[in-house]
Parts: sequence; C-alpha cells; structure tokens
Amino acid sequence: MENKKKKIAILGSTGSIGTQALQVIEEHAERYEAYVLTANNRVELLIEQARKFQPEIVVIANEEKYGILREALADMPIKVYAGADAICQVVREKDIDIVLTAMVGFSGLRPTIAAIEAHKTIALANKETLVVAGELIKDLALRHHAPIIPVDSEHSAIFQSIMGEQSPIEKLILTASGGPFRTFTREQLATVTREQALKHPNWDMGAKITIDSASMMNKGFEVIEAKWLFDVRPDQIEVVVHPQSVVHSAVQFEDGAVKAQLGVPDMRVPIQLAFSYPERLKSSFDRLDFVQASPLTFEAPDTERFRNLALAYVALDRGGNMPCILNAANEIVNRAFLENRIGFLQMSTIIEEIMQQVSFLATPTLEDYFETDAEARRYAAEKIN
Repeated sequence: MENKKKKIAILGSTGSIGTQALQVIEEHAERYEAYVLTANNRVELLIEQARKFQPEIVVIANEEKYGILREALADMPIKVYAGADAICQVVREKDIDIVLTAMVGFSGLRPTIAAIEAHKTIALANKETLVVAGELIKDLALRHHAPIIPVDSEHSAIFQSIMGEQSPIEKLILTASGGPFRTFTREQLATVTREQALKHPNWDMGAKITIDSASMMNKGFEVIEAKWLFDVRPDQIEVVVHPQSVVHSAVQFEDGAVKAQLGVPDMRVPIQLAFSYPERLKSSFDRLDFVQASPLTFEAPDTERFRNLALAYVALDRGGNMPCILNAANEIVNRAFLENRIGFLQMSTIIEEIMQQVSFLATPTLEDYFETDAEARRYAAEKIN
C-alpha cells in the first residue's frame, strides 16, 4: 500500500456532502488530507474547518467575506483566497489528487471543468454539472483522462453494481424515496409549505436538494446524469419509488439478472468509496439490518402529480441546451418556493413555460450554456415577479 496521503480538494466543504466528506477524511487520516476547502457563504464554519483540518488553501466564493476569513486565519500558514475564479484556479494545483465537487447548482460547472482540464480524479456530487453540459463534460473527461466517480447514492449504487462487469446493461433502475409528499393528492400539493417540504423522511440534505427531492426534480436530474455517466439511452433508465431508501439503485443485465446495492441511508459510504476506489476501506458507519429494514416496497412514480420528473425526460429527449434550461429555471423556482414567493405546484408550471420560451440550441458550446443559463434565469425571475 502506498503511504503517500491522497490530497483532496472539497468544493463546498460547509454543505451536507462537504461536512460528511471531512468525517471520512478524519476517520482515515492516515490516507487522506483536506488540501483545499471552499465555501460559498458560510464563513464561520469554513474558519472552524480550516482551523481543525489545516488545509493548504481555503477559498470563500463570496468576496465580501474575504476580510473576515483572512483575519480569522492570519495566525495559520493557510493561503486564503476569494471569488469564483479563485476556486477554478486552486483546483489546478499540482498536488491535488481528488476534487470532490459538492457545490450546489450551476456554479459547480466551471470549477469541475477546470479540475478535468488539470487531469484530476473527479468525485462528482454536483449533479447539475452533468445535467447542464453532460456531453461536453464527458468529452472533456475522456480527452484529459480525468476519471469521474459518482458520489450521488443512486449513481454510486449503479457504479458499484457494474464494478467488474463486462456485460452490456439492459436497464438502470433508479430508486426514489418519493419524498415527504409521496401520498399527497394534487389538491394537497397545492397548499404544502416550505417547512413541510424541508422534512425529508430518510435523508439529511441541504435545502435546495431537499426541495428538489420533494418535487422529484432531483430524480429527474439523476436520470439525465445517469445517461452521461453510464452511456445508456433515456428509455433504458427506469425510476422506481422505494420509500425505505434501502435499495440505493440497481442494474438489470441482458440475461435478466439484477444487481443492486443496499445499505442504510448514509452519504459517507459513497463518498468514502469515491476516495478509495477501487479499494473498499473499513468504516465505523451503521450497518444494514435486514429484519429491522423490512418490508421493502416499490411503486411506479406518478408523473401527473410530480411533473418535474416528466419534464426531465422531455429535456433529455430534446437534448442540446434543453437540460440547461430545465436546470436554470428550476434553480430560480426552487429559491422562490423556499422564499414563500410561489406555491409548490407552480414550480413545474413555470419550468415548463421557460422550456418553451428560451431559444433551443441543438449543439451548444460552453459559452452557449452560460448564455442559456442567464436567459432562462431572467425569464423565470420575470414570471415569478
């Protein structure tokens, strides 16, 4: 076994994935070190993390918080930077082995591209990157020999199910918890509150992804992501609602055999595997008790009540910049719902309108994606106001 510690850059270290990644690093301090920590806004937590893990570099995206950060770490030999461009620059540092992209939303795209161009191993937790620019990211990763290892629990489960397999995939089975509103009628969904939406039954996640999970947009994004990660057609991806979140996803092969990965809902397992692959490391995490976990149930998703899932398939079928439009509109309506400015069902209605309104491009360039993103956000904001 090599004794050189792997140096890890965590983009979004103060979020749900970032904080759990630091727990993994702490548990295997002989193998890993936090080399770069970045945050968007949460400067106090970033300071706390930096003092504890003593990374080489910290970056705060919000430049207004730079003074606070620099002052708080003045007594330590840590390089302190601010701004989105700084994040793109630090991921290129030659000593970094793995870049964990755990930033939320479209903001994760540029740094992920920078890390790929610098030939880093990408532990991908920012699903929007592949949703927005899947084809472009896939081509870049191949060209720059930058492996992408999925951290999302569902994609990690598929990744684990095909490890060592040579056979073609017949279909992917993505499991969804169904979120807190799985049994609600359309009438009930019309009046649900942000507080209700933020209470996920199984997973502890950040606010944006929790709302996306409640609206099933999160699953729609995962469908799009799965196409690019595993090179399958949209019709080979099936979503199955599985309220217990024990079967994290499965793969069906051409002989009809199905392989699934099961476990308790704990994001540290896929994070640790992304760091240690192809090895598995011993962990202190909770173990699955089959008797306690049963019964396990499965049902078809209802795309009438949860239209976001259907819209994601539409975007995937259209291709081009349509998934980018879907994502941008969703980021705006998600925020508006969190701010109590629109109702739960209005999110899908506005997204659908924006998908029809923004100019469609069949073969977008990287610059086109940035223009599409800005245009879709502008239209969505106008609709809400």
